[in-house]
Amino acid sequence: MGRDIYTDEHDAFRDMVRSFIEKEAAPHHEQWEKDGIVSRDVWLAAGRAGLLGIDMPEEFGGGGNSDYRYYVIFNEELAKAGISGPGFAVHNDINGGYLRQLCTPEQQARWFPGYCSGEIITAIAMTEPAAGSDLQGIKTTAIKDGDDYVLNGSKTFISNGILADLVIVVAKTDPSAGAKGVSLLAVERGMAGFERGRNLDKVGMHAQDTAELFFDNVRVPKANLLGEEGMGFIYLMTNLARERLSIGATAMAAAEDAFEQTLEYCKTREAFGRPIGKFQHNRFTLAEMKTELTVARSFTDECILKESENELTADEAAMLKWWNTELLKRVVDRCVQLHGGYGYMTEYPIAKAYQDVRIQTIFGGTTEIMKEIIGRGLGV
Repeated sequence: MGRDIYTDEHDAFRDMVRSFIEKEAAPHHEQWEKDGIVSRDVWLAAGRAGLLGIDMPEEFGGGGNSDYRYYVIFNEELAKAGISGPGFAVHNDINGGYLRQLCTPEQQARWFPGYCSGEIITAIAMTEPAAGSDLQGIKTTAIKDGDDYVLNGSKTFISNGILADLVIVVAKTDPSAGAKGVSLLAVERGMAGFERGRNLDKVGMHAQDTAELFFDNVRVPKANLLGEEGMGFIYLMTNLARERLSIGATAMAAAEDAFEQTLEYCKTREAFGRPIGKFQHNRFTLAEMKTELTVARSFTDECILKESENELTADEAAMLKWWNTELLKRVVDRCVQLHGGYGYMTEYPIAKAYQDVRIQTIFGGTTEIMKEIIGRGLGV
C-alpha cells in the first residue's frame, strides 16, 4: 500500500534530507558512538540545510512552515539510516513547540536565530532521579528573589544534556500549589551554579548525549520565564502529544526499516540448500510482521495528518506512541532471531537496532502511562 500523505514538495525535501544524512551524519556516526556524543558540526550543518526550526519565523532564520510532515520526514530518514545520535527531534519536535508558543518578542530575538542556525542546541529537563512519569512529583524549585528565580534541584536522563546551550527546566515556583505551582524556565549555558553531571552510559543510542543536570542556587532572570508562572503543567500536557507522535512515527519508520533489512537477509541467506525465507516458519513470521506494519502504518499516517491540521488528540497520540513502540520492540526481536547468530553481531545494523529500540517504550511516557491516559479518556 502506497502512502498518500505526501506531496511532490515533500518528496523533494526527503531527497534533500537523505543527501544531508549521507554527507553530514552517516560517515561520522560510528565515531560518535565511540565518543558517546556527536560533533557540534552536524548541528551547524543541519542549520545551514534549513533542517532546524522549519516552523520558526523566517525573520529569525526559520522556515516559516507549520506543516508538521516535514519534521516527520526528517525523523523517518534518520531512523531508516540508523542515525540515533543527534537529538534533532528533541530540539525540533519538542522544544520548538514550547519556544514558538511561549517566547516573548525579546526572547525570540535572543534565542531563535541561534536555535535555527544550530549554534544554540536545546534540551528539556523534566525527569528527576525520583520523578519520571509522575511530573507532579518533581522536587526542583525556583523561588523568586528580586528580579530572579533561585533554582535548586537535579534532573536526569536529559537528551542533549551535555551539548545543550539552552535548557527548558520544569520547576516548582510555588511548591505548595501542586500542579498549579509548576513553571518553565530557560536556563542558559554558563549560568553560575548550573553544572552537568555524567554523560550517562546507556544500553543503546550511545552517540546521543544523555546527561545529569544539577542546579545549585542558579539565579535565573525573570526574563527567562517561559509563558506564565504556574502554567507549566498545562504547557507540558499540551505539548506532550506532539512529542509522543514524534516517538511513535519514528518507531514506525525504524520498524519498517528493520523488517526490510531482514526480508532481504531471508532472501539471500541460505541453509540446507535454500534461502531461509523459504522455510514455512520464517515465511509466516515475515508475513505476520508485514501485516502488523501495514496496519500500523495506516493509523500512523492518519495521526500525522491530524497533527498537521492541529486535530490530533492526546488520547490518539498516546495510542500511537504505545502501539508503535511496542510493535518496534517485537519486530526487532523477531528480526534478530531470523538473522541467527549474525543478529547478535554489532557489525550488523539489526544488532544496533536491538540495543537502541528498548528505550522507546519508556521515554516520552511509558507504555503503562499511555494506557492510563487512554483509559481515562474512556471515562474509566
